[in-house]
Amino acid sequence: QVQLVESGGRLIQTGGSLRLSCAASGGTFEIEAMAWFRQVPGKDRQFVAAIRWSNDMTYYGDSVRGRFTISKDSAANTMYLQLSSLNSEDTAVYYCAARKLSIYPLSYATYYNYWGQGTQVTVSS
Repeated sequence: QVQLVESGGRLIQTGGSLRLSCAASGGTFEIEAMAWFRQVPGKDRQFVAAIRWSNDMTYYGDSVRGRFTISKDSAANTMYLQLSSLNSEDTAVYYCAARKLSIYPLSYATYYNYWGQGTQVTVSS
């Protein structure tokens, strides 16, 4: 069983930068990929970015490509999301997720096995 704990969310001004962290513990040997999703009330969870644990390949959602950067520290079992050029549309609860080996696209939330509790990012002008 994998446990995920996010941190780093806070109130930040438009145009600012922020780094989120996700610490994994437990059965991390079975993780194939980890990802960030975000959600606002009344909407589905949105794919933000993902990273494959074995080769560091990264993938981004269209709305954040070029502004956000996903990375990981394998030794520390920690994943990061660097957010920059933030705007009000980035306001959401950001969730960390991890999945076992799967044939399905990394952007599909349904196929992630483990989830963190979420961390709130609020972008204010």
